[in-house]
Amino acid sequence: MPNPPLENKCALVTGASKGVGKGIALELARQGAAVAVNYHSDAAGAEATAAEIRGAGGRAITVRADVASKQQIDEMFDRVLAEFGRLDILVNNAGIQTWKPLLELTEEEWDRVLDVNLKGCFLCTQRAARIMKDAGGGAIINIGSGCNKWPFPNLVNYTASKGGIEQFTKVAAVELGPYRIRVNCVAPGAIEIERTKHEAGDYAGTWARFTPMRRIGLPSDVAAAVAFLCEDRAEFITGQTLWVDGGLFTRPVWPYE
Repeated sequence: MPNPPLENKCALVTGASKGVGKGIALELARQGAAVAVNYHSDAAGAEATAAEIRGAGGRAITVRADVASKQQIDEMFDRVLAEFGRLDILVNNAGIQTWKPLLELTEEEWDRVLDVNLKGCFLCTQRAARIMKDAGGGAIINIGSGCNKWPFPNLVNYTASKGGIEQFTKVAAVELGPYRIRVNCVAPGAIEIERTKHEAGDYAGTWARFTPMRRIGLPSDVAAAVAFLCEDRAEFITGQTLWVDGGLFTRPVWPYE
């Protein structure tokens, strides 16, 4: 049997206590990586993710940090380095959203979403890249959204943050490429997780009708794409956005069907 492709790699996944982040953490561990499971408020969920990894024979730790805080980010990375001694993979998955019309959105709500989603991506990338530069390379994956491409009503701050992440990914890839640090964005489509199940009475049925693959996605679909981009065989892929959406954001709205 060949060795797992991420054997001897160490990864940090932000926002990994549930949903897509949990799925990514589990898949990276399944592919051989030691995983630091970041969380902000859901300690029980983060420990459940780590326990599942350990139960399958993998190595995992949990580490609390609000990614909007530079001080907490620095403490988180210090802890990861103290435990693992290195960092090869960063997945910027932590994100929040506010469901509210533009004309009703408060400044505080705007700031909080941009701070967590976009500033957090910047701060974590900057800290990770400094580590990876000294180590000779690494892989950074930023989690985008259909909001990268489509304007979503009632999600103006979330959409702004995700659009920013896509352009940030490209600039980071250009600047960090000489250090053999690859930076890519994975943009999920309609993914069934705890949060999205509350968006509609029949979330799966609602979005499957618009998706060419005629189903919605699962965290495992996103995780598989992230894991591939972390592998050495993806070493010439950087600055890209990989859509994991079953074709949802490729098709136009087409009334004649």
